This record gives sequence, structure tokens and C-alpha cells, in this order.
Amino acid sequence: MSSTPLKIDPTRASALVSQLQGVQDRILAVAKGRPVRLVAVSKLKPANDILALHQAPQVQHAHFGENYAQELQQKAELLPRSIKWHFTGGLQTTHCKPLARIPNLFAVSSLDSLKKAQTLNRVRGEVIASDPSVPKLNVHVQVNTSGEESKSGCSPGQETVDLCRAIVTECPHLNLLGLMTIGAIARSKATTPENENEDFVVLREQRDLVEKELGLDQGSLELSMGMSDDFEGAIAMGSGEVRVGTTIFGERGSRQEAKVVV
Repeated sequence: MSSTPLKIDPTRASALVSQLQGVQDRILAVAKGRPVRLVAVSKLKPANDILALHQAPQVQHAHFGENYAQELQQKAELLPRSIKWHFTGGLQTTHCKPLARIPNLFAVSSLDSLKKAQTLNRVRGEVIASDPSVPKLNVHVQVNTSGEESKSGCSPGQETVDLCRAIVTECPHLNLLGLMTIGAIARSKATTPENENEDFVVLREQRDLVEKELGLDQGSLELSMGMSDDFEGAIAMGSGEVRVGTTIFGERGSRQEAKVVV
């Protein structure tokens, strides 16, 4: 963590807390007592905003998501280690080493190949060997539920099962947390707690398939699905983790305009 204290604007902090609490209330309303992890997606937002939510006594929020590996690294160096980081962007092979070295990286939620899994596992193992207090790295296998060429992720079926099996059997420094999808935008916008999203149906089916093929207990793998436009519908379909950004932090500017610290 940086020795230089970050400035927190009280008005901005109050607005952020109110917006996060609003999302938490909406989650509680549809979760029906089931625990759902809220990842506040802070990409292109300053570290000051993250610290405001992490320190606020009303929320003390811990789980934050970033889409860009370099931005996550910079923020992790500036902010308290008590923050639990999630990498939610497209995972490139070159990202794996630096990400796995971040001790409080809670999860990589976009794992889509064995090569990347092996690199994450090897480097995380080196970190754990030098500091046994560092935990295993949680991972979600990303599934391309919509079949869009522009989307990353494993194809549903054997490809998804094989990667999950390899993580469980060959990667002792990784923990298979579950499956993740970023579905088609049109389906997301049409999703309500009453109107089931086709991508979420597919992910739930894939989770059930992986559990069956790997001999895992039913429900032992979580579903990471749902963002600002559709998280209530995702929770209604069994999501255990939602990723919400603009509803908490407001609209984002361009990547060129973004500042890590303000």
C-alpha cells in the first residue's frame, strides 16, 4: 500500500455509499436469504473511489473488480491488502504472471484455456512458497454461452468440462470457484426476475454438467453471472456472484481520460 494517503471527497464518498447500498438492497430483495457476492467493478475509476467504499463504516466493501491487468496492479499497490480483487476482463497469457503475483487477488473470473491455468497455477505456487499466508487463487472458467465470435470463453460442453477437470486435478494452487459468462447484450437488456436470460440458462446447465462429470457435490460450483442491466434476473436464476459497475460508480469516461488517483 502507498505511504501517501489518498484524498477522499466526502460528497463523492456519500454518493458512492448510497449507490452501493441501493444495489445491496436490490440483491437482498431477490436473493431470498441466499448469499450473493457483490463485486463492485471499478475499472477506469480512481483508487480514491475504491478506498471510500472500503473504509466507509456503513459498507466496508471488500470485493472490487478490474478489467485491465495493469490498472489492477497499480491499484493493488496503492490500496490496503484487505481489499479482495477480482480480474474480470479478457485474460491474455501475458497477464497471468503479474496477476498471480498479487497476494490479495481473490479471483480470476475469465479463465478460458489450460495454458493460462497452468501459468496462473505455477506462479501462484511460487508466491505461496515464499509466503504461506497467501491463499490459493480462485478461478471461474468463462463459458461463451451466446456463441458470439467477439466473446471469449470455452464452448459449452466438452471444452468446458475438460478445462474444469484439469484445474481440479492438475492445478493445486488454484481453486475452481465456478463458471462465469458475459452474455449477449440484447438478452441482458431484456432480462427481468420473471424473464429468464438464455445465457444464464446455458451457464446453469454447464455448471450442472461439470459437477456431474467431475463427481462434485450438486451446487458446489457457483455461477458468476449478472451485471448492472440484469443482475436481479441473474440472482433469480441462481447466480452467486454479480458484477456491478456503472450503477455504483456512474458512467465511465474513456480509457485515455481515466486516472488511477485523483
